[in-house]
Amino acid sequence: MVSPVDPAAIHGASDAHHRTPSNLRLRVIASIGMIAVASFALWFGDIPFWILAVVVALLMLAEWADLAGATHREKRIAQFALSVPLALMAPASVILVIHDFFTLGLLAGAFFFVAIVTGKRQLAFGTLYCGLPVLALVVMRRQDAGLVYAFWALALVWATDIGAYAAGRTIGGPKLAPAISPAKTWAGLIGGILLASALAGVLYAETGLPARLALATPMLAVLAQIGDLYESWLKRRSGVKDSGSILPGHGGVLDRLDGVVPTAPLAALLVLLPLLSS
Repeated sequence: MVSPVDPAAIHGASDAHHRTPSNLRLRVIASIGMIAVASFALWFGDIPFWILAVVVALLMLAEWADLAGATHREKRIAQFALSVPLALMAPASVILVIHDFFTLGLLAGAFFFVAIVTGKRQLAFGTLYCGLPVLALVVMRRQDAGLVYAFWALALVWATDIGAYAAGRTIGGPKLAPAISPAKTWAGLIGGILLASALAGVLYAETGLPARLALATPMLAVLAQIGDLYESWLKRRSGVKDSGSILPGHGGVLDRLDGVVPTAPLAALLVLLPLLSS
């Protein structure tokens, strides 16, 4: 007999729900809206993008805290702790330039502060999980070709998700990780890699995206899918189908940005590699 809170049952029902035509339309509309908001923020410069990233990071941490079983007070402690390094990621036109390594140290400090005050290491890890990708994206956006770099880092994840969803629905076939995410297939993974790689090729040809970044895109696409699977595992462990309900047809913010979390820091490292080695 299946328990009402059985994770497999929850996610099976969720998968069926997401396949309904009305829900699919809602997901498409919401996806277009989210991509448009992120793209406009990128286009209009460092400050709008930083503001959007800060808001998103704090929403992500709130959902992470719920998955970690934190109390309202513990959630607020974690958000306040993360707010300090997020504030120091602001563009130079807002505050004095502060070295990025110092901000990275403050992220580590937020982790230890939350771990000590709340006694919950999983909640503390959320400060790094939500803060590191923001730092990575903000640093990329600040470079001379920052618009291209940051857009590439985000768009490869979008393309991976779209390609995986389209190929998975069209082709189907063997499951990628049925115990974690029953809807994901090997065909979907390959489709996601191919679409992300095609996008990188277009950016290389049309915007001057460096070849090393275009060539690294398939690896980052795989990493994006791993991030998706990791968040699915977290939800299964917590017995929920979505990390939140703020996004129509999508669930929570974590549900949409789980692929960005592992890819953005590595993408930033690849972008900065020539500077670090010089």
